[in-house]
Amino acid sequence: MSASADIAAARPSRAPVSQPELIALVAMLMATVAFSIDAMLPALPAIARDVAGGDQARTALVIAAFMLGMGAGTLFSGPLSDAFGRHRIATWGAVLYIAAALAGAMADSLETLIAARLVQGIGAAGPRIVALAIIRDLYSGRQMARIVSFTMTVFALVPVLAPSLGAGLEWAFGWRGIFFAFAIFSALSILWLRLRLPETLPAESRRPFRLAMLKAGLTEIVAHAQVRRATATQALIYTVLFACLLSSQPVFDITFDRAATFPLWFGLVAAVSAGGSFLNARIVVRLGMLRVIRGALSVMAVYAALYLALLLTTGTAHALGFPLYLLLLIAGFSLAGLCIGNLNALAMQPLGHIAGLAASTISAVATSAGAVMAIPVTLLFDGTPRAAAIGILVATVAALTLTRRLTEPAEPL
Repeated sequence: MSASADIAAARPSRAPVSQPELIALVAMLMATVAFSIDAMLPALPAIARDVAGGDQARTALVIAAFMLGMGAGTLFSGPLSDAFGRHRIATWGAVLYIAAALAGAMADSLETLIAARLVQGIGAAGPRIVALAIIRDLYSGRQMARIVSFTMTVFALVPVLAPSLGAGLEWAFGWRGIFFAFAIFSALSILWLRLRLPETLPAESRRPFRLAMLKAGLTEIVAHAQVRRATATQALIYTVLFACLLSSQPVFDITFDRAATFPLWFGLVAAVSAGGSFLNARIVVRLGMLRVIRGALSVMAVYAALYLALLLTTGTAHALGFPLYLLLLIAGFSLAGLCIGNLNALAMQPLGHIAGLAASTISAVATSAGAVMAIPVTLLFDGTPRAAAIGILVATVAALTLTRRLTEPAEPL
């Protein structure tokens, strides 16, 4: 059944949206997360100066706190959406996100700002998990991976634009103005959802939010070895992604003295990396999810090893130092685009009847674990990309090892 037919069946009183609009809407809901992270990166030096005494390493916790909050929030937003519907939980999450964004705009200390970002991350989990659950309501298997990849391609426009937008807002209104932009963006995305997309989880398909049913669902999820392995692999790929994100601004600033042009370079990296999601959307149905995942991890592991060896022997003070670092970022971001959607599809394939809870649990564990593993990489920053390169290499090799125990249905679904 097509997406349009499914949506029409779920809410016949409303006209179904087209698949391109569905992809764009889901991408915007998911982009709340990317916008909240990437638009903050150019503002970190100003935040460090205003509320952190110039300590850029501690200021990076403004990003990490958001990711930890998002990871924690995903644990609840999915089962709540299974019980109360996708629309309601996305809206509740957006309200919490907007309130925390306004609190962040008024924060007068780093500790208060970090707390606001933690709550903002919890709120952002609602739209993010609802977006994944909506896709799983309508698709499964390789077709789900294909739609997620198309969504990620649109979603990838946000990291291209967000750093420059954040820098522009910081220049015009100060870093606090970025938080008001977060609130406006979230309000617009939820308004679009409520006005255009019918509820994809009919009342008769909902699962009451009861402790016993939640425990039964979690037990079922944990019992699947495939789900455990795909989630652990995804966590390691998030580690690579977060290590790239958290270290990028300090490396640009301190290692290469390019803080002023960071938004432009970061946008270029994101634009090139968007090709990973687009490529996966084009090839995953033909090649299968596992072949794409293993191939991408193999390429990443080889490059990370070569880059680290060169870094340890020659450093960064040579003509190729900056281009090779850009290539490391491109490889890390592309890896996420090629693998995360496929790993979500592999993990959620046997769990369609509890899609919201599954999306929550898988995303909560993968995101939180990835953020926790990436934080030491950031705190060990020594003025060079060395810590990031080591973390990326270790996480990639571990992920590649885990994929040997993953399986995929032979036939397209």
